[in-house]
Amino acid sequence: MTVRKTAVIGGGAAGMMAGIFAAYSGDDVTVFEKNQKIGRKIYITGKGRCNVTNNCDIKTVIANTPVNGRFLYSALNRFSPSDTMDFFESNGLALKTERGNRVFPVSDKAGDVVDTLLKVSKKAGCKIINKTVTDIVSENGRITGIKINDEFLLFDKVIIACGGKSYPLTGSTGDGYKFAENVGHRIIPLKPSLVPLETVEKIPFECDKLLLKNIALTVVDTLNNKKIYTDFGEMQLMKYGVSGAVILSASSHIREMQSGRYRLDIDLKPALSEEKLDSRLLRELSERKNNDYEYLMHAFLPKQMINMFIEKSGIPAEKNCSEISRSDRKTIISLLKKFSLTVKSYRPVEEAIITSGGVDVKEIEPKTMESKLVKGLYFAGEVIDVDCYTGGFNLQTAFCTGVLAGEN
Repeated sequence: MTVRKTAVIGGGAAGMMAGIFAAYSGDDVTVFEKNQKIGRKIYITGKGRCNVTNNCDIKTVIANTPVNGRFLYSALNRFSPSDTMDFFESNGLALKTERGNRVFPVSDKAGDVVDTLLKVSKKAGCKIINKTVTDIVSENGRITGIKINDEFLLFDKVIIACGGKSYPLTGSTGDGYKFAENVGHRIIPLKPSLVPLETVEKIPFECDKLLLKNIALTVVDTLNNKKIYTDFGEMQLMKYGVSGAVILSASSHIREMQSGRYRLDIDLKPALSEEKLDSRLLRELSERKNNDYEYLMHAFLPKQMINMFIEKSGIPAEKNCSEISRSDRKTIISLLKKFSLTVKSYRPVEEAIITSGGVDVKEIEPKTMESKLVKGLYFAGEVIDVDCYTGGFNLQTAFCTGVLAGEN
């Protein structure tokens, strides 16, 4: 019996899983990874802790996949979040579930996820070669192999799993789109997803990299005055605009970017109602009646943000606390509860965690991940036009599409 030769292009989450399951199916598997180490992007996910998956059902994963979620139905049925957890735990990696059902290694080390994938792939018989694939080759609508510069290597099957175009330093430089396009696949235009946002308002130098904890965020589409996203957590002021966990999640809900269209309403004191905030403000004013407005705001804000807040309030910084009027109080409270910034644009796709867009799902068989245009060509992971919200859903997508591509 002839053993099928399978090439996997990309040694990330999708590629390693594809290689492992192709090897389990009896294929002679070679994983081609351009970096010296596999899983470069895995190392930076979940702030270096790696949010492996989300401990939820299939329906929840699809609900958290705004772009082509239903395409994943077969892949998730074959390899669900619980299957992902079983895979890692049965291979020696202890996992834990945290807030929002996010699953992490108990060790909190993304490197342990990479080590597990490497260990299992070697045990399954995968060969890993640190070379850059420069093209895929097909004849008469069927894959025949790959090219590394001018060298042609014969393969029966090729799985493209080399990521998107985000974080190019990890090796995601958009090669997969070029390979797919070269054999006739349509590429849905790329745009960043899970990405920091630039704001119309200039962020003062002293606020750059300022972390704001325990804030509530509401994103408003000013075209129809509709709230499109709300969240609670951390965000960061940056010299160009805003970043941080809640902003990255919010960015994936902004589907039609236009400068000035989307407003970010930040509640700097979500634990306090306006009434409680007013009581506290009156108390602070009474205790600081010999001080000025600028000094007063130290009781409510990080010192780096005070000048920015004062300027937005329109109240003179030197105004004495004893002169702060009821109208001034109303302005201060209103601004603490709704500090608004206007979205100008996404940051460049290179800074995005995920690339939205990619190989058109209409040209991929969802039950096998095989190309409908070229026999023996398969896709897995971010190269496909599917993207999810934060919370472990993107890695789950990489793993389940990788399994399906590898098995088939």
